[in-house]
Amino acid sequence: MAFSVCRIFTYILGLVGTSMVLPLLVSFMDGDASSARAFLIPMSVGWIAALSFFLVARGRLRILDVRNAFGVAAGVWIAICLFGALPLYLSGAFPSPVDAVFESVSGFTTTGASVCADIESLPRSINLWRCETHWLGGLGVIALAVALIPLLGAGGFRLIKAETTGPDKTKLTTLIADTAKTLWVVYIALTAIEAILLWGFGLGVIDAIAHAFSTLGTGGFSTRNASVGAFGIPAVEWTCTAFMLLASVNFGLYCRFITGRWDEFCRDSELRTLVLVVLTSIAVVAAVQCGVSADFGRAVRDVAFQVASVISTTGFMTSDYTTWQPAAQMVIFLLFFVGGCSGSTAGGIKVVRWTILAKSLANEFRRILHPHEVFTLRINGETGRESFVPVAASFVFLYFALVLVTTFAGTLSGLDVFTAFSASLSMVGNVGPAFGGLGPSANYGDIAAPLKGFYCFAMLAGRLEIYTMLILIGRAFRHSR
Repeated sequence: MAFSVCRIFTYILGLVGTSMVLPLLVSFMDGDASSARAFLIPMSVGWIAALSFFLVARGRLRILDVRNAFGVAAGVWIAICLFGALPLYLSGAFPSPVDAVFESVSGFTTTGASVCADIESLPRSINLWRCETHWLGGLGVIALAVALIPLLGAGGFRLIKAETTGPDKTKLTTLIADTAKTLWVVYIALTAIEAILLWGFGLGVIDAIAHAFSTLGTGGFSTRNASVGAFGIPAVEWTCTAFMLLASVNFGLYCRFITGRWDEFCRDSELRTLVLVVLTSIAVVAAVQCGVSADFGRAVRDVAFQVASVISTTGFMTSDYTTWQPAAQMVIFLLFFVGGCSGSTAGGIKVVRWTILAKSLANEFRRILHPHEVFTLRINGETGRESFVPVAASFVFLYFALVLVTTFAGTLSGLDVFTAFSASLSMVGNVGPAFGGLGPSANYGDIAAPLKGFYCFAMLAGRLEIYTMLILIGRAFRHSR
């Protein structure tokens, strides 16, 4: 089993190393020798390790059981975050190893919280790599590995279940490798479409690709200090708004839509709830903000962009929402608790869990008023879904428990309570910006190193749906006794 686990690790590190080819080419184009070396070293290590294990033991990997799958998934994510930090550190762009790891974890978990105060001073290749980590982590590195390296068999599905966000982890096709390929084809297609649109609307090629990576990965890293707002192009902002919302939708629904299963797309309870929340939030915030803005069109555009940015947990910025009216800020703050859809690249609690709990609460009210009638929970048009309620409630409880622990860690480090609480929501929900001293115009560079380390754990736990990281810690604790 240990040998199979090592093979999985080396194959995935080799895959991540291969993904460094694009920023490496940019470093060659720019004549940036230090950045080129910073990419060549981890690339070589990843390729040599993967090739060595491939030559030593060919054939299908040993099937992982459920417990091992969760442990391997968590271990893989820790490994790729450390591996992805190497170019950041070796290039000198992030002189502190702690900062390099924090930036890498924030990238792969699609959080988008940066420790860099001057992003525009970074080499173009490093900025592109930061954004590419969002794209790799958005749909899942393990899912990509299963799609490209179909050696995992039944264990591949268990690994993807441990990595995939939200409770919806069903196969779209009979073979899990085919499911992963289908999802990645849709993901790549949407990324390419957005990149072409951004380029057509005036962004440079590298900026267009980088922001497409960040948008579809719902990460939020940008190549500009002022994020997307730095370009000042309305068409770019509307494009990013649309694709942030598209990335918040369950990618499995796109696959069903493409294959002609439109009825499943239309009756999806989670998607309908997401649309309702987005439209209501935009309407309420716009009503508040437009009353104090001299430019109605700009106000509506900023509101739509920031609502999409926060609910998708992307973290892009065109306007600092901490300077908005208190009522508008309150709506934005509430969106920190929501997140995107299950099976999307967005973080957060997920809309489906709130949908389940809301429908269960509505049934409880009905039972109080009509104690002799029988009520059932209906999700996606199907009845008898009561078993979903304790699962959703347990996750929400665990989610807020981690948020409170992370908040306490922030206060121990000297943050005020509100900044610490909003930052913990941001870390666990993979949002990026917070409120108070860590708002969208600030960065995480000045927080203490121990807190950065704890935030790395919170980001990873949030990306892997909490249970995966806790299972890893539990197993490590038992083995240490």
